[in-house]
Amino acid sequence: MYSEIMKSRKTIPICFLALAVAVSCGTARKEAQLRERMVSASLALPDSYSGRLPDIGIPEVRQNEVAREEEDGRDVIVMNALRDEASGEMVANETLEAARVTARFRNVAERHGRVDLAFQIIVPSSMQDSRWQVRFHPTMEMLGEVIPLDDIFITGKEYRKAQLRGYQQYERFLRSIVTDSTRFIDMHQLEIFIQRNIPGLYALRRDSSAVSDEKFASIYGVTERDAVEYYTYGVLARRNERRIRDKDKMFRRYVKAPLQHERLRLDTVMVNGAGDLVYDYVQTIDTRPALRKVDIRLSGEVCEQDRVVYRAPESDPLTFYISSLSSFVDGRNRYLDRVISRRVDRQEEAYLIFPVGDDSVREDLGENGVEICRIKSALDALLDNREFDLDSIVVTANASPEGNYRSNGDLSARRGRSVGRYFGAYMRRYADSTGKPVPYIPFINHSVPENWEGLDSMVGKDRFLTDEQKARYRELRDEPDPDRREAALRGEESYPYLLEVIYPQLRSVVFHFRLHRRDMVKDTVHTTVLDSAYMAGVDAIRDRDYKLALDLLRPYEDYNTAIAYCCLDYNRRALSILETEPESPEVNYLLALLYSREGDDRKALEFYRAACTGDRTFVHRGNLDPEISGLIRKYGLNRDDN
Repeated sequence: MYSEIMKSRKTIPICFLALAVAVSCGTARKEAQLRERMVSASLALPDSYSGRLPDIGIPEVRQNEVAREEEDGRDVIVMNALRDEASGEMVANETLEAARVTARFRNVAERHGRVDLAFQIIVPSSMQDSRWQVRFHPTMEMLGEVIPLDDIFITGKEYRKAQLRGYQQYERFLRSIVTDSTRFIDMHQLEIFIQRNIPGLYALRRDSSAVSDEKFASIYGVTERDAVEYYTYGVLARRNERRIRDKDKMFRRYVKAPLQHERLRLDTVMVNGAGDLVYDYVQTIDTRPALRKVDIRLSGEVCEQDRVVYRAPESDPLTFYISSLSSFVDGRNRYLDRVISRRVDRQEEAYLIFPVGDDSVREDLGENGVEICRIKSALDALLDNREFDLDSIVVTANASPEGNYRSNGDLSARRGRSVGRYFGAYMRRYADSTGKPVPYIPFINHSVPENWEGLDSMVGKDRFLTDEQKARYRELRDEPDPDRREAALRGEESYPYLLEVIYPQLRSVVFHFRLHRRDMVKDTVHTTVLDSAYMAGVDAIRDRDYKLALDLLRPYEDYNTAIAYCCLDYNRRALSILETEPESPEVNYLLALLYSREGDDRKALEFYRAACTGDRTFVHRGNLDPEISGLIRKYGLNRDDN
């Protein structure tokens, strides 16, 4: 009996060895076949679309999947799954429903600034094995940018078991790490040592008072740390520290293929496939300006734990051409009537500080240097201008109200003449330095003795003066005599603020540059110019930047404005415009689309038939827009044109 048992024990490992060899040979043959045939998953278009878009709303894509929750709380998606009674795992048990379509492109409609790209990933049975994990990496190319999409992992049953075994081994390793340092100390021997050699300390074992390590050492000649280290299992502690340092290395040793959690659309467990597996993939994207098409490609590899068994060649691309209502835009140029005058005035204002009672222009006072540079830059630009000639410069000097009105008038007039002389000298130096002839340009001096109008405006806008102070100012403002008015202001509590903050801003010099257009004889000419703002709005629709388009076109409230409203789903506003537009096939088609959105099928059908009667191309265009394609299928339209 014993000999029979021993024979059977020898037979078991031999059987297992034979099975392992057979499995290994079978896997090697499958690997060789993959490389020989250059097997790859393929991308296809689901036949449920049939070249058309679904009814109004977001397309319903049948996802042949169920969800379950793992022990760690993570949701896992499983396609057409049943629970395996032997292992307790969810496994795919049949081929998913799908049809292969040979077409490599499809027209899809943009709605509400978004597009749904629906495609299928078809995994041939030759890439399926219980010991393998097939990893697919779809990418999306648009506007020259390649964007990775969520990966698809299809995991064999034995592969997943090996993954979980690796995690279990790593968990056992973590449990072997000691977190309580007292477990490395021989507490019994330490207590005997203290009782025999340091009885005084042993007597304090139940005393709650603390004894410092220094005091303990001074009494007994040995520190507490010395005693503890003497009775610590050094080898065990060092081994534990080494395990802590090696946690990452041990994870890589035990877990050859970590479970993925991020950027993963599907991780499903399968058994050996009897047929192709098909996964319906839907990617929703936000449209971008100038986006016309999107290419989808697929790459992938077959893995056996940490080893890449086979890298599949990249699939041929699927191309989605994005149709948009922007194709309805009216791109004809729009012009504005404009009256062009021969004479043109340009104004610049500078705030110059003058010495008290003086009219000399000084660059070193306050911000005079900055203000003078700004006026010089304006003069340079006018003197270099090839469209206009400078005729004259009117200089108006303003004074603040403090002091005598007559004296202020004389002072402001002198300051205006001083400013004219200063900039006249600058223009002569400009002509000498550049070598450009500068004709004589007269300075015409005006003056405002006291700038009360400017003071009225600044007091009204000031945020620091109270309402009572402003009201009091308005009362005093009624005094007709400016000297009496200013004298009354001096008695107000707000006067120091007026004098220090507001009055300096009233001492301004205003430059009026009087120009005329060269080679223009008539005083006015009537002409048309391109409406650049409107045409920028048209270009924004073409670039599918609908918000910008609406900002630019809203003041016009015309056909193109209605398209911008329609693209942003402002349907009532679009209807109110299009209903007043002259009838055309384009207008009728857009009205049909809008009434379909509003749920009025009767009017939608009426306008769609009118659009097709006026232009037969709308018979086929209707299949591209969900609102119209829904009507076509619902009411059986266009059957004679199929």
